[in-house]
Amino acid sequence: MDSAARPELAQVWHWLSQVPDPEIPVITLTDLGIIRDVAWEDDTLVVTVTPTYSGCPATTVINLDIEKALRDHGVTKLRLDRRLSPPWTTDWITAEAREKLRVYGIAPPVDGTAADGRLLGRAARLAGTSNLVIACPRCGSTQTEKVSQFGSTPCKASYRCADCLEPFDYFKCI
Repeated sequence: MDSAARPELAQVWHWLSQVPDPEIPVITLTDLGIIRDVAWEDDTLVVTVTPTYSGCPATTVINLDIEKALRDHGVTKLRLDRRLSPPWTTDWITAEAREKLRVYGIAPPVDGTAADGRLLGRAARLAGTSNLVIACPRCGSTQTEKVSQFGSTPCKASYRCADCLEPFDYFKCI
């Protein structure tokens, strides 16, 4: 792609806003906040991505989906940069994505419980979240209980509502 024909960055962001998360397809990669930057370096488009955590099993699929989306729009020179610092947190999930998660049946992360990148701060915060109230995304009840720290993906925990008796996932704060 010559520099005269290269798309504006706003257009690239729009294309990326259409790429669904492979594990939770109701939200996109930009909703999730893992695409950190998009920039042209000479004639190469550079997309900077921060995975939700360094061992995320979806990272390879996410990178392939980004490449495919951009190549489908004619971007031929492309580089994906992985940025681990600062680490991604659930604070980066957009308000719209939180609502999409809730409507989809996944309780979004509780505000103020995300990691701040400091191990001791995280440990203290998590120790204080044992009484964390997770509202049921189906009926809104706060009478819920954790069934398992491990849900349908590594980013989620399994919960059950005591009122409507429905199981649901909670998008864990990372």
